[in-house]
Amino acid sequence: MRKIAILGSTGSIGTQTLDIIRENKDFEVTALAAGRSIDLLEKQIREFTPRLAVVYDREAAELLRGRVADLPVKILTGMEGLLEMAVMPDCDILVTAIVGMIGIRPTLAAIEAGKDIALANKETLVTAGHLIMPLAGKKGVSILPVDSEHSAIFQCLHGEDRGQISHLLITASGGPFRHMKTEQLQNIRPADALKHPNWSMGAKITIDSSTLVNKGLEVMEARWLFDTPLDRIQVVVQPQSIIHSMVEFTDGAVLAQLGTPDMHLPIQYALYYPQRRPLPGKRLDFTQISSIVFEEPDMETFKGLPLAIQAAGIGGSMPTVFNAANEAAVAKFLREEIGFLDIYRIIEESMARHSVIAQPDLDTILETEKETRDWISANF
Repeated sequence: MRKIAILGSTGSIGTQTLDIIRENKDFEVTALAAGRSIDLLEKQIREFTPRLAVVYDREAAELLRGRVADLPVKILTGMEGLLEMAVMPDCDILVTAIVGMIGIRPTLAAIEAGKDIALANKETLVTAGHLIMPLAGKKGVSILPVDSEHSAIFQCLHGEDRGQISHLLITASGGPFRHMKTEQLQNIRPADALKHPNWSMGAKITIDSSTLVNKGLEVMEARWLFDTPLDRIQVVVQPQSIIHSMVEFTDGAVLAQLGTPDMHLPIQYALYYPQRRPLPGKRLDFTQISSIVFEEPDMETFKGLPLAIQAAGIGGSMPTVFNAANEAAVAKFLREEIGFLDIYRIIEESMARHSVIAQPDLDTILETEKETRDWISANF
């Protein structure tokens, strides 16, 4: 029985990971971590009986400690708790399902400790891919992608010679505002942007989907995950979310992974790779699919994608600035402090003012993030 720890167990990916464990019963949950959602975390602790639980918020951790005093579970808090969880001996695989750059240090620590990583935290590779992937190679650790698009590419590459990749084709739904133009986005509210046409995701990722920032982050991740140059990674809009991504090989063959828009499949594939397991749920009915539509992304209106590609091309500390600026801007938008289009403006201005640092170490990455957030807080 493999032992699993879940960083971000109360979020969308975390709860679906626990669905899979509940169904299969051959993983032992040894640790769970959340930000401050202690009501759900308490329920998870009582069901899965982990040895360790971490609540990032200190006050919430104290409340949880009192609630589960009848159970043999150790409650920790803050980054210190996340790092202890990442290196605990009773863990074979760490699911990094937390949103934000908070996931970088625990992921690095887990790799150093020899844990396989089921990766659902975009920011880890976006800002620190040049640190993560060489370290994983050195330690012989597997980085198993959980995002549906990267999982699709990973599945298409199973058994293939990666030296024969011509292009990676990352699909996008286009989000809720597909076909809208800039002037139509002036008065978009958070409630509008949170209505994704196909997927059920957390608020931040759903907003990123509506701006196409999410797709830009996926391009940046794919570069590191599959060791593929940016000019050989293409985004194509596939609004039905039937094709989750594709790989074109040097002989012109294209392999695609298809399925319903359900994150349980990529999560389960990462946990059991290279095995496949039965998975309950809806299946595609090809007799009901009259066509599969493809479109080019509108990169003039939805600047999140070209700005991400620009940041990745510049490299160094610029992807950190892009990511930190987007996180700060999305948080402001969700609080209705700025408009939808201001997300792009904040990213652009943050990138324009930044002096790039080549090959940043972890401390530099975290300092760059803080400096970017502080500047945005003072100016917007």
